Amino acid sequence: MSRDTDASGPSPTTTKAVKRDGKMTNGCSNGNGNENGNTNGHVNGNSNKSRRLADLPDSILAQIFQAISRNDLCSVSRVNRSWHEVADSILYNKVRFGNPEHHLVFGQSLSRRVRRGSAIHFASLEYPQNELSHLILNGELGHTHCTPAHLDSLSQTISAMSNLQELEISVPVTLLEGIGALFNGPFDLTCLRSCSLFYQCPDNAYWDLRENIHIFAHPTLETLYIRRAKLDYRGFNFNERPHMLPLKRLHLIECDISDDALGDVMELPEALEEFVMTQSADPTPELEESSDNMGDYIVALSSQSKTLQSITIDFPTLGSRRSLRMREFEALSTLRVNWDWQLFGRKSRKPRLDSFGVPPNLRLLEFFNELGTDEEVTELLDYLIETSYVAAKAIRTTPVKSVNDKLAHERPLLPRKRRESYAILL
Repeated sequence: MSRDTDASGPSPTTTKAVKRDGKMTNGCSNGNGNENGNTNGHVNGNSNKSRRLADLPDSILAQIFQAISRNDLCSVSRVNRSWHEVADSILYNKVRFGNPEHHLVFGQSLSRRVRRGSAIHFASLEYPQNELSHLILNGELGHTHCTPAHLDSLSQTISAMSNLQELEISVPVTLLEGIGALFNGPFDLTCLRSCSLFYQCPDNAYWDLRENIHIFAHPTLETLYIRRAKLDYRGFNFNERPHMLPLKRLHLIECDISDDALGDVMELPEALEEFVMTQSADPTPELEESSDNMGDYIVALSSQSKTLQSITIDFPTLGSRRSLRMREFEALSTLRVNWDWQLFGRKSRKPRLDSFGVPPNLRLLEFFNELGTDEEVTELLDYLIETSYVAAKAIRTTPVKSVNDKLAHERPLLPRKRRESYAILL
């Protein structure tokens, strides 16, 4: 029996007041017991409910879509055009290519859907040499100013990512020149903030940084990681010298870099804040360009002495001919090195006329290797701790009698695992 019929039987036409959402509306029922007003109300109610999600702004939809699985997100992207655009911005926000064939197929799709390339903010390329042996890398890709003669297809795919912010490169050295063309300008990657470069060479050799040297002149780059590269004393030349570059953090991981070339690089950033240079205890192959003196690299960094806040030189084989002069590094608060004698210089028969020039605002002095291997240096370091007021600083923690005791157990924030370090908090 219909809600609109009474016990005496159905009436052909009966008008009844129906209350909906606090308002009275007229509803008509027919002989079948259906209410026109009631039925239409349900339809409209369901329609309103279905529109509630669709009417949300894209920013809210994006937050909702981020909480579902990628498989479900692919299904959501097929609902309508609007949802497809929002889902695409999440699905393609980060892309990782572990196979160059997938990279090439994806690059071809970008030539048809340029908007998809603009959705990518993070890209990672990581595959070995044998993956490239059967591929032709000089095909043409649309929507880029570069021609195949100057840029291979894999590199063209990257250039189509107009809003890319983070780029990680770990590919065979075959692609060195092609990817390097991305940084020669005019710059396609106008939003790039962070970049990591590593090219796999035969016999684990160092790749030539000169082929990618213009990465240092990128107008938006703030963080740069370079792994196993070499750069000789000749440095480089720019047709037009860049100025006021935003580079804040530079990490040179197991590189063979001339101190003269490093000095040239250091003149480019407007205000470098963090510098890290690491090398293994037994470099392979042997270093050809690197200096053997810690002081040479400190001199190379001197052009950034007003802004550098943290310096880490994890280079166990570096010697030290004399005490480091670092009083001009007025912003430096953290200094990490391997040996105490790298600061003071090794013991010598000649009389010592100077000592380590402590940066005026140094707060953390950290060593990666055991202290006390040189008695003369140990005495100087002890004296530095006891008389730190000379440099207008106070020792905040003095629980030990000798620098040979471990004062901290924190591990340095480096790209490879190291043993526990010895830290002195000033």
